[in-house]
Amino acid sequence: MISRRSLALALACALAGCGEPTPDGPSPDDWRGLLAAGDGIGAEAALRRAIENGTPADELAPWMGEAELQQGDLLEAERWLAQGAFAPRSAAHGFHMLGRLRMRQGDLPGAGQAFDKALATSPDEPGLWVDIGRLRWRGGEQAEAIAASERALAASPDDPAALLFRAQLLRDSGGNGLALPVIERGLAASPGDPDLLAEHAATLGELGRAREMLAATRLLASAAPSDPRALYLQAVLAARAGRYDLARSLLQRSGGSAQEVPGAAMLLAVVDMENGNFATAAQGLDALLRRQPDNRRVRLLLARALALGGNHRELIARFGAEPDTPYMSMLVGRAYEAMGEREKAAPYIDGALAGGALRIVPIGARSGLDVARQRGSGNGPSVVALVRALIAADRKAEARSASRTFLAAHPGSADAAALAGDAAFAAGDPVAAAAMYQRAAAIRRNWPLVKRMAAALERAGQPDAATKAIAAHLAGEPANADAAALLGRRLLDRGETQRASTLIDQARLRGRNDPLLSRLGVS
Repeated sequence: MISRRSLALALACALAGCGEPTPDGPSPDDWRGLLAAGDGIGAEAALRRAIENGTPADELAPWMGEAELQQGDLLEAERWLAQGAFAPRSAAHGFHMLGRLRMRQGDLPGAGQAFDKALATSPDEPGLWVDIGRLRWRGGEQAEAIAASERALAASPDDPAALLFRAQLLRDSGGNGLALPVIERGLAASPGDPDLLAEHAATLGELGRAREMLAATRLLASAAPSDPRALYLQAVLAARAGRYDLARSLLQRSGGSAQEVPGAAMLLAVVDMENGNFATAAQGLDALLRRQPDNRRVRLLLARALALGGNHRELIARFGAEPDTPYMSMLVGRAYEAMGEREKAAPYIDGALAGGALRIVPIGARSGLDVARQRGSGNGPSVVALVRALIAADRKAEARSASRTFLAAHPGSADAAALAGDAAFAAGDPVAAAAMYQRAAAIRRNWPLVKRMAAALERAGQPDAATKAIAAHLAGEPANADAAALLGRRLLDRGETQRASTLIDQARLRGRNDPLLSRLGVS
């Protein structure tokens, strides 16, 4: 394993450039090459010169719109694309770009209509199928998105965008190990593609391959010097090397991404905690939790920031009613202890130290049942709110019925399957819950879902299957300290002390230095 010192030195070399030449880019008049390189400003200038030199504007309007989209100027993109006034030979690309614009604007039906028009004359364009897949994913049709990715690769097996999308879907369903070969296949076809380079670096990092991540991050910085993802990934490496001041500086240099990108905002909060700025970290995490109220990783980090900052009353008020992990239970218990209320602390601490049992605590409804009913069930968020409110009101049969209706209407949605699993678990049917969770995980697997699936399997009398589910997730996400700690606890309960010790050491190295691990009796 690369040491912190070696990583820090290598990172300094990467940031300095170490003397490698910058590859030549497209010529100033090669607007196609500039677009391919992600240089929307240069492409716009080249396209304007082409129009001034006599090329009809309706022939170049689709690419002008694409250049504006690359720059994030949606108003100007609207001017070039919205009327659909494209020359016949440019129309397919024009409607394709119009669909992208509508997606950026949040108009998913409008995006679908534009993509349909593009498909009418360009049914085998891989990039179009990739965008259709992304549209389906955003619309909750995840199974249909996978089919679109397969259609894209059937049309062009080496298309970089199609391979990137396929890799992202594989990562979501099977872990980073499955995604990596597909990303590398894309890089073989397009070595300088910034999106593939960024995904490659991030995937290597998630697999714990720090030295290779460093090399991949350096390639991204060389290929796309203005890409903020290079700074973000360098910040990740700096934080892992223990250089927290450098990590903060890099995040700040990345512009607005530290506030706009959830992963960057979370990293900034971690850096603040490592630097002792607990109040600042808590503020950032609180803002992020308002944007992602179901993100349990953010919840745990916020609880930790409150604990380290001595805000015990706020910690108890926010998380005391639903400590859904042993670590959260420990934090709440220690908060009560710090306030001198040992009797209240005891149940939380005892629960945290109770071994490797899995528990599910229903996610609290953010609105009452009456409000949820008034919102109806016309879209995904409304259905989620209604089902949670029904569970909270102990109307579990109704919750299950609502979740089944939603799943029937959206059979390709991982979210709908997971919601049906939650309702089944709350209704006391862990077998059905496990089946629904497994159905959701086949499309999109994440750690909160795996924990719920493992809990349902254990409740259904299948503890070995629960342990295997946790181990499989850890294999694809070896940097997950929570998964390593939980698996270590379960293996310790089974008497597999050596494997448990290794996993618990991994968890400690990844920052899980909480009292729970120190009391497991493993060194």
